[in-house]
Amino acid sequence: MTLLQPEADRRQNEISDLAFSYLATALQEETGIVLTAVKRELVVSRLSRRLRALDLPDFDAYCDLLAGPDGAVELNEMLLLLTTNVTRFFREPHHLERLRQDILPDLINKARAGERVRIWSAGCSSGEEAYSLAMILLDLCPEARSMDIRILATDIDRNVIEAAKRGLYRFDEHELLADPLIQKYTTPTEAGAFQVNPDVKSIVKFACLNLQKPWPMNGKFDVIFCRNVVIYFAAQTQQHLWPRFANALHEGGHLMIGHSERITGAACAYFKPVGTTHYQLVSRGNAP
Repeated sequence: MTLLQPEADRRQNEISDLAFSYLATALQEETGIVLTAVKRELVVSRLSRRLRALDLPDFDAYCDLLAGPDGAVELNEMLLLLTTNVTRFFREPHHLERLRQDILPDLINKARAGERVRIWSAGCSSGEEAYSLAMILLDLCPEARSMDIRILATDIDRNVIEAAKRGLYRFDEHELLADPLIQKYTTPTEAGAFQVNPDVKSIVKFACLNLQKPWPMNGKFDVIFCRNVVIYFAAQTQQHLWPRFANALHEGGHLMIGHSERITGAACAYFKPVGTTHYQLVSRGNAP
């Protein structure tokens, strides 16, 4: 015997073309992320729980809420549910090897001379990338905590930022044993759970930041990691973002992007490729 789904549940799990278009436009305008039609089921899956929590009958009513006077608050909740947070420790190791071998030695010498060194993990998700960078840095320079060398890690999702600050992760035994730095710089807390050590956490600062909005940082960065982030943005948004990264870097600074991402268009005048998805700033030109 087949049980019919209650009408209210059915409506909360279906989305009209108009409602999907409205939500996709709202997400792109706020974050630059593009929702294509293939993401329709994902939108329903992630947002239907909000409809139930708010006691709304369908997605049309949810759109009305977003368009109303209290829409800004709910928009933020929607962003947290629709943004993707996928990461892991020591991801894309070719970048990290270049960092260790070719970039950090000079930056460490710069810091030892009393100068300021900054690395930015943009779109850091739950913090694994930023902590990986910190572990490599401390492995090369144990006294880094006493120098003016720090890692800024930002993400639009406040929930993953709070998780990143805690620095508590789960590894399977194979993953833990596969990387000696994870063993060296984390402490087991319970079966399968490990806490990032305080010396690693001390050189990383986490903050919420929407890449589409103004950036509050005044100083320049020596290295920026923004990997597997802009792939979710429209081409126009990407073309606007590359010059902003150029303006945020020191001359000769490095930009690392995701394996499926490439700098294209006018921004090619600012950067030269020096490795796989690894670019170096050669000129800011008229970057905003």
